[in-house]
Amino acid sequence: MSYLEYSVKSVPTGPRKILFLNWPLTILLVAVAGVGFLMLYSVAGGSYSPWAEPQMKRFAMGLVLMVLIGMVPIWFWRSVAGFAYGVSVMLLLGVEFFGSVGMGAQRWIDLGFMRLQPSELMKITLVMFLAAYYDWLPAKKKSKPLWVLVPIVIILLPTALVIQQPDLGTSILLLAAGGGLMFLAGVHWAYFAAVIAAGIGLIAAVFQSRGQSWQLLNNYQYRRIDTFLDPSQDPLGAGYHITQSKIALGSGGISGRGFMQGTQSRLNFLPEKHTDFIFTTLAEEFGFIGAISLLSLYFLIIVFCISSAIANRDRFSSLLILGIALNFFLFFAVNMSMVMGMAPVVGVPLPLVSYGGSAMLVLMVAFGLVQSAHIHRPRSSNL
Repeated sequence: MSYLEYSVKSVPTGPRKILFLNWPLTILLVAVAGVGFLMLYSVAGGSYSPWAEPQMKRFAMGLVLMVLIGMVPIWFWRSVAGFAYGVSVMLLLGVEFFGSVGMGAQRWIDLGFMRLQPSELMKITLVMFLAAYYDWLPAKKKSKPLWVLVPIVIILLPTALVIQQPDLGTSILLLAAGGGLMFLAGVHWAYFAAVIAAGIGLIAAVFQSRGQSWQLLNNYQYRRIDTFLDPSQDPLGAGYHITQSKIALGSGGISGRGFMQGTQSRLNFLPEKHTDFIFTTLAEEFGFIGAISLLSLYFLIIVFCISSAIANRDRFSSLLILGIALNFFLFFAVNMSMVMGMAPVVGVPLPLVSYGGSAMLVLMVAFGLVQSAHIHRPRSSNL
C-alpha cells in the first residue's frame, strides 16, 4: 500500500519525531562504532591519531546526519530517489574523467576536504531507486519480462562503471544487492534460477579466458582467486595478506591475547590492519568471544531493520529498509569471509569498524533513511 493512502495525521510531527527514532537500532550503531574506535586506537599503538580521532569525528557527523535525514518525511526520499540515482551515475562517470588514483585504482573524486567514493553512494541510491520503482509498479507486472528488464538495466549500468575503476568487490555487491531487492519485491524465482545458471557459465568463462586475448579479469584479480584457492602458493607475495590474517585469527584462541597485545598487528605483520583486515586484529586481541560479540551486534542491527520493515505498511519504506539491511549484511559477511579465507580478497571494509570516510558517512545516511521510514510509518491512531 502507498504512503499517500494514509492520513498525514497518522505519523508524528514536529520535534516529537525524535521520540520515534528507532532507538535500539541507534544504540547498536553506536556500540559497533565504539568497537571500531577501540580497535583503531589499538592498531595505532595506543594513540587516537592517526585513525581513531578522525573516525570519531566522522561518526559524530554521521550520527547528526542520520537524525536529520530521519526527520525528513519518507515521501520526500521516495520523490528524489530517481534524481539521487542519476546524480550517483553522473559521479561515477566523473570518476572516469576526473577521478583521483589510489593504490592502482581510480575510484575517488577529490572534494578538497575529503575524497568521495561515488560507488559507496551508489549502493544506497540504487536501493532507493529500485524501492521506488517497485512501489510504483503494479504487482501484476513485476514479473513480466519488459518490467524485469528495466531494473536489470538500472543495476547493470552502475555495475559496469564500477568494474571499469576497477573495483570488482563493489560491483559484486551492487549486483547482489540489486538482485536481492528484486527477489524481495516478488519477482518470479525462475529469473533468479536463470541468473544463477548464467553466473555458473560466467565463472567458467572467467577461468577459460585467462591468458587469452579476451581475458575477462585483470591479472591482479586472477592472482586474488589463486590466493583464495591456495594461499600457500605464494606466502610472501600474493598470499601474504591472507596468510598473516589466518595466523592472527588462530592466535587469538577463545579469549584473545588481550587489548593491544596482538603480535600480528603490533609488529606490522598484518597489512591494512586499520581498514579491510581490522576484524583479524579484533579476533587476535579478544579471541572468539570478541569476534562473536561483534557478529551478534551486527545480527541485532539486521533484526531491528527487518522488524521495522515488517511493521511498516508502506511498500516503498519496507523495500528500502530491507534493501539497506541486505547491503549492510553483504558488507560484513563479505569482509569476514574474506579475512577468514572463505572468499577472495576484494577490498570490502568492515562496516562502522574499518577506518574510512565515504563508507562511514554513506552508511549513516543509509540508516538515516531507515530512521525516516521508521518514524514516518503509517500508524493506526493520531499522534
